[in-house]
Amino acid sequence: MTTLVKKTAHPALQAMMEDFWNTDRFFDKAVFNGGLLPAVNIRETKHHYQLEVAVPGFKKDDFKVTTEDGILTISAETSKEEKEDKEGYTRREFSCASFSRSFKLPDNVEEEEIHANYQNGLLELELKKSGKHQTAKKEIKIN
Repeated sequence: MTTLVKKTAHPALQAMMEDFWNTDRFFDKAVFNGGLLPAVNIRETKHHYQLEVAVPGFKKDDFKVTTEDGILTISAETSKEEKEDKEGYTRREFSCASFSRSFKLPDNVEEEEIHANYQNGLLELELKKSGKHQTAKKEIKIN
């Protein structure tokens, strides 16, 4: 018995084109269904709640952290543009990224004692526990 084998002249090119035209991969749920939201770790200690938000590629000034009516909202927006003009062509690249995540604060969080720090792509928030709940709107400064 003889085995027939189809040979492709350029297998790498064929694989690249299959990836390019694979619409299932392009419309993957991870891209369009919340995949752009950063990962958040939440930990409770005796005196605090601690949130760690993985957000590489942002700068400290890109973030806005607020509380209002018992809701903590973390949002950020950034954009970048590069333009290069050389003889015969122009190259222009730009990118934009943004997200917003909100969390219902437990009743025992003192909203005046929320502290945030951003370093090396990690936004860390420390929420102090207390016995009362405040509802005033407040923007949290990021160090």
